[in-house]
Amino acid sequence: MRNCGEIALIYTMSRAEKHDAGQIVTLVNSAYRGESSKQGWTTEADLLAGLRTDTEEILRLISSDDSMFLLCKTQAELIGSVHLQKQEDQVYLGMLAVSPSIQGRGIGKRLLEAAEQAAQETWGINKSVMTVIACRNELIAFYQRRGYRLTGINKEFPANSELWRPKVAGLRLEILEKVL
Repeated sequence: MRNCGEIALIYTMSRAEKHDAGQIVTLVNSAYRGESSKQGWTTEADLLAGLRTDTEEILRLISSDDSMFLLCKTQAELIGSVHLQKQEDQVYLGMLAVSPSIQGRGIGKRLLEAAEQAAQETWGINKSVMTVIACRNELIAFYQRRGYRLTGINKEFPANSELWRPKVAGLRLEILEKVL
């Protein structure tokens, strides 16, 4: 257990199980999209409409051998999560989400550290990569303060009309990496 933030916040980290999928979907969608996401600083609500993920995707990722979610809970409440996907000799980190009402209290930083450690311990991985929407300068700066660097490589934002649609044209993803 760790204690962080202005008001003591005691939480535990654990690996997700299939029964956690619904809570993960709710958390991730609340952190990235819709009105609730605007309480925090990680919102994409002005860039994208719709959902970030759904239960089917989360269950598929939890069930995959080279994939895991780490969860941050305070008692039984899920307040943060991050997805790790082994990709050959590196780990892809995505869907880092913290409940919007408590963002800025160190939980995202702790989840990122736990994810990097889990990748090393579980898969012997020494390199982490992620993608961030290129215009999200404050988010890129957050990751740079934690040792990630821009690779200079970017790619088109993926289409998924079943879950989301862009509100702005020309969205791109920047690829960041860190040697662990």
